[in-house]
Amino acid sequence: MWITPEGLDKVKAELDHLWKVERPETTQKVAWAASLGDRSENADYHYNKKRLREIDKRVHYLRKCIDDLKVIPYAPFQEGKVLFGAWVEIENAKGHKIRLRIVGGEEIFERRDYISIDSPMAQALLKKEVGEEVLVQTPNGQMAWKIRKIEYEK
Repeated sequence: MWITPEGLDKVKAELDHLWKVERPETTQKVAWAASLGDRSENADYHYNKKRLREIDKRVHYLRKCIDDLKVIPYAPFQEGKVLFGAWVEIENAKGHKIRLRIVGGEEIFERRDYISIDSPMAQALLKKEVGEEVLVQTPNGQMAWKIRKIEYEK
């Protein structure tokens, strides 16, 4: 899986936060709830045990994910073409403009302006230049977009 340098930093920060902050806090809550006695009807205990399992699962996933990620940094040869990591401004025939960034699948969450390189829009835009028009198949039919601007974070 490909990822931008900024995306890798975010994944590492999430792992660090889960391991150093959330997991110790949740472990402490589980220990406190367990010390109250009967666990069968102890909602705090059950909730925090469940949360601890979720944290551990995510930590395991992130550690494995980091090992499998390939960081794709900016390179000067990318200029002028839409490639991985590009910020692209596109416009349709009605004058509706969108600015989006083409990134790896691990980076699209919590960002409306990021799209996966595997998405139909990204696939249509790849290797195109400013002024070119692309056709994208959507659930509502085919849409035409014109590339207005291409930028990279350096």
